Amino acid sequence: MRKPIAALALLALGCGAAAPDARPGEAAGPRTAAPAAGAPAEPGRATRAAAEAGRATRAAAKAGRATGAVAKAGRATGAVAVGAARAAGARERASWRITRRGAEHEIEGYADRVSVLPGERFRLLVSTTAPAFTARAFRMGARPTPVWRSGPLPGVRQPPALVVEDMVTAAHWRPSVTVDTTGWPEGAYLVRLDASTGAQRYVPVTVRSASTRGRVVLVNAVTTWQAYNGWGGRSLYQGPGGFAGRSRKITFDRPYDGTGARHFLAFERDAIAVAERSGVPLAYLTSLDLRPGALDGARAVVSLGHDEYYSPGMRAALTRARDRGVNLAFLGAGAVFWRIALHGRMIMCDKESRCLPWQASEPESALVGQGFDCYPAEGAYVVGRPGHWIFEGTRGRRFPGLAGVETDRVSPRSPAGVQVLARSPVDCAGRATEGTTTYYTAPSGAGVFAAGTTRWVCGMRGRRCRHGVTGAAAAFTRRATRNLLTRFAEGPAARPGPSRPASPAAGRPPGEPS
Repeated sequence: MRKPIAALALLALGCGAAAPDARPGEAAGPRTAAPAAGAPAEPGRATRAAAEAGRATRAAAKAGRATGAVAKAGRATGAVAVGAARAAGARERASWRITRRGAEHEIEGYADRVSVLPGERFRLLVSTTAPAFTARAFRMGARPTPVWRSGPLPGVRQPPALVVEDMVTAAHWRPSVTVDTTGWPEGAYLVRLDASTGAQRYVPVTVRSASTRGRVVLVNAVTTWQAYNGWGGRSLYQGPGGFAGRSRKITFDRPYDGTGARHFLAFERDAIAVAERSGVPLAYLTSLDLRPGALDGARAVVSLGHDEYYSPGMRAALTRARDRGVNLAFLGAGAVFWRIALHGRMIMCDKESRCLPWQASEPESALVGQGFDCYPAEGAYVVGRPGHWIFEGTRGRRFPGLAGVETDRVSPRSPAGVQVLARSPVDCAGRATEGTTTYYTAPSGAGVFAAGTTRWVCGMRGRRCRHGVTGAAAAFTRRATRNLLTRFAEGPAARPGPSRPASPAAGRPPGEPS
């Protein structure tokens, strides 16, 4: 069926930013030093030597007590210093958050490159009504870490957005600062722009991996982020007058709307944190980086929670990888739905003739294992095969609210032998249907998992996902995802032999504890 067009805000209901995963500091308490005992004065006819010895002993004892007191104070001071340093580190890791968005155009910006290799540079193009601003970059892994900050920069109100053939662009803005990524580890980053007036926005950028060989590849779904981006009043869904006024082409040469990282925080950040804690070796790409050779030697590719927009080249990259034994995991629903054309930093998609759903030609279910079925969907996620290895170590079989807001369903075009791991009855705006979770094995031995709900990653936040999702869902989705990553990191999932745990230190970001 053709996917209905919906308002931008509805597609991310309840998927707000998650809380930081900072580990609290542990201040060691000071030890109590035992006081040194002084020698008692010898009674009676003590000799001068004995008396002198006694006085010397008492002096030594007094000095010992003083030394012990100093040592005790030193240990207490050291413990306080260590505790303060750890607390400061936790605050620094948590400081990536936006605390005040400010007015609509108080500060906003974009990067002139979607992804860079480590050590490469990119430029920030920033517009602000404030007299000055600063920029700070954070690596958004298991523990968000600051890696760079600018000095104060002059605030400039850039010219208004241009509309060129219904495409909103800010390509005419002037660069504000050049950022050198030397020393930055591979990964997903948020650059936070801080106006001197207090307003803040994000600019996302990925430091991509030069090689994916031997690693599990996490893919930021930037083409989908941009499709829903309503900055300047137009997206692929909405424009002046609604759907009829939408853009038929969009560009990365403009800021993202809202906080600047709405889709990343809603559908990707929590899954990346789980992946980094799993200890498997990781690589990082964006959907624009899915080109010939990018996945050579990879063990697995992970599509995160909302990954709809695929060019033929992007889809071919995943298909070739699967056919060479690379495992695939789709941690969402509606993946590979719209067929787009890419031209540099532009996405072409008219949703009429030049950009139709993949179902019209090569259904996505042939790759993903199932295809889009419902929006808006609401229901409980129901495990159908609790004994499957993906669910090993999980508890519970029914998780309220976890099925939605989009769901997939197995179809006649799904691969032969596809296994349905979960069947979740959902209400699709009054139509009764079911969402499914599927798994199949390709002839190459590659395993392909599809969660079939866009709340799979949201569910990792438990109650903070809302929609009735509970803490049990967080434990379930995190454990099942870790099982997937661990098995997929070993190579083709169908190969014979016992499963081997990944090295706990493999792929861990620099500075992370074992």
